Amino acid sequence: MDRLTAMEVFVRAVDSGSFSAAGETLQMSSQLVGKHVQKLEQHLGIQLLHRSTRRQSLTDFGRTFYERARIILSEVETAEGMAAETRAVPSGRLRINAPVSFGMRTLSPCLPDYMKMYPDVSVELSLSNRAVDLIEEAFDAVFRVGELSDTGLIARRLAPYRLILCASPDYIMAHETLMSPWDLQKHECLGFSHTALRTHWTFDGPEGRVVVPVAGRLMVDHGEPLLYAALQGLGIMLQPLEMVQDFLLDGRLVELLPEYPAPTRPLHVLYAPDRRLTPKLRSFLDFSVACFSN
Repeated sequence: MDRLTAMEVFVRAVDSGSFSAAGETLQMSSQLVGKHVQKLEQHLGIQLLHRSTRRQSLTDFGRTFYERARIILSEVETAEGMAAETRAVPSGRLRINAPVSFGMRTLSPCLPDYMKMYPDVSVELSLSNRAVDLIEEAFDAVFRVGELSDTGLIARRLAPYRLILCASPDYIMAHETLMSPWDLQKHECLGFSHTALRTHWTFDGPEGRVVVPVAGRLMVDHGEPLLYAALQGLGIMLQPLEMVQDFLLDGRLVELLPEYPAPTRPLHVLYAPDRRLTPKLRSFLDFSVACFSN
């Protein structure tokens, strides 16, 4: 016996008031409706309906079972709808926000691959280092670096953000050698104004975690100006690996104090819990996890 079909026939028979009326909506004979209900009763071992030639009525247990069966059938319908939605082709406009450096150096190179995979999706990408309000500003998804506050948003964890302490060879040649993070207090440190990196830099070393106060003449709210300043020998910077790795490889920047790495920072992609997980949003979240979790 197909229990779900039997439940559906039983609920329809109760809703419509008779086997014949249920049969009309289900496109089956009233006799077949009766057989489904009878098999369901046999399976349960208890009567669901009082039946006579003129009317039918629920037994006490039948009334309780009817309410539960309606809930079960509703949940099945919802689950099937989710499956159908998942199979649907992602389409429509997708609004994304990301921090500037991550957006330019990591997300942007991968975004064309996503758009080729899903040609019916149009993307609106906003880059900013402030914590945007996903709901108020109508974003579908936002990337966020750092510890999450209690935002009420759903987060998918991505690979941690790694920061590198570095400077140009010219700066290193012209200034006192760094022996420990505390020596940074004697140096020109290029400041990032939107985070704790503005005034204090943190490192993990042989003695444990150290937090060093830093200062410098340049303070900006985007990483790229700090990169250009560091390349010109204006100071030391602590910025994401993806921003500096090409310059480390070609020698225009040199990593400093590798035995004192900066703690990695969490990276998440967030979306609203009450926002329907549409095919376009689901596809982008899955793409992000696949691309940025290594």
